[in-house]
Amino acid sequence: MSSQGKQFQSVVSSSVCEGQSQRPSVSVVVPVMNERDTVGELASRVRQELAEYPHEILFIDDGSTDGTWEVLEGLYEPGVIRLVKFRRNFGKTAALKAGFRLATGDIVFTMDGDLQDDPNEIPRFLAKIAEGYDLVSGWKKRRHDPPSKVLPSRIFNRVVSWTTGLRVHDVNCGFKCYRREVAQALRLHGEMHRFLPVIAHAHGYRFAEIVVTHHKRQFGRSKYGVMRLFKGFYDLFTVLLLTKYADRPAHAFGFPATALFGLSVVLAVACALAGGNVLLAIACATFFLASFLTFIIGWMAELIVTTGEFHNAFYSIEKVHD
Repeated sequence: MSSQGKQFQSVVSSSVCEGQSQRPSVSVVVPVMNERDTVGELASRVRQELAEYPHEILFIDDGSTDGTWEVLEGLYEPGVIRLVKFRRNFGKTAALKAGFRLATGDIVFTMDGDLQDDPNEIPRFLAKIAEGYDLVSGWKKRRHDPPSKVLPSRIFNRVVSWTTGLRVHDVNCGFKCYRREVAQALRLHGEMHRFLPVIAHAHGYRFAEIVVTHHKRQFGRSKYGVMRLFKGFYDLFTVLLLTKYADRPAHAFGFPATALFGLSVVLAVACALAGGNVLLAIACATFFLASFLTFIIGWMAELIVTTGEFHNAFYSIEKVHD
């Protein structure tokens, strides 16, 4: 067990004798968009599970249009239920970034606001963190979602596990628990929220998964469609650049560029043997140009990494109730 894990476990153990004040404080970050029917019950159940811990719930209203903000204002309690309202929909990554920045707890949870994540699982996450892990992610082993959502997700998880080397069954699960330093250390941009376990693992943080209960959605509708799968693969390539090739992106582009150059050489030989076949000559020139451009992109990426920084997620806050 790491020194951080031993320290955390000793704090939890000593709290039994010394009272609630010695327990680690907990922040729960909940991005919501059009979830007016669930936020009240979610807040009540989370508070019940964390009654013995100093805690706060941060609701990030990501451009709701159904009256969710008005319901949240009715739940507002200074220092306990804190609210942030975006001026428009900026996406889950931006909502989590804002929540991580504002969270004050030693332990930071993230969970969805639709009641498909079960607050009863919170003590199990805390117990796993106490074993010395830095990030614990939920695994919805049995999902209550339509096949059109489940099958692409399983395929995507397999690809992520294979390409990144991190054994993860459910990278998409929004129910996660972090040590505060982890939540604040990770850079977020684009739609990187689903890859936080991969990014954290690449930085050397200890990662674990636990099987969690997944409930069928009772209100509203899912915010994710088929395009999420395609976006996920685009983001996966970015994550691989950020983790495996962050300090040498030219290598990531160099491998495909070399393969393209090899194909152009093969086609050039075939063209010569065929007595100057026009189609083979065009194909050779096309692959050579593609190879050259891929090399150039790699060199440009190398310059960006060495002289600049990646763009962070941006958002614009309209109101804050602390």
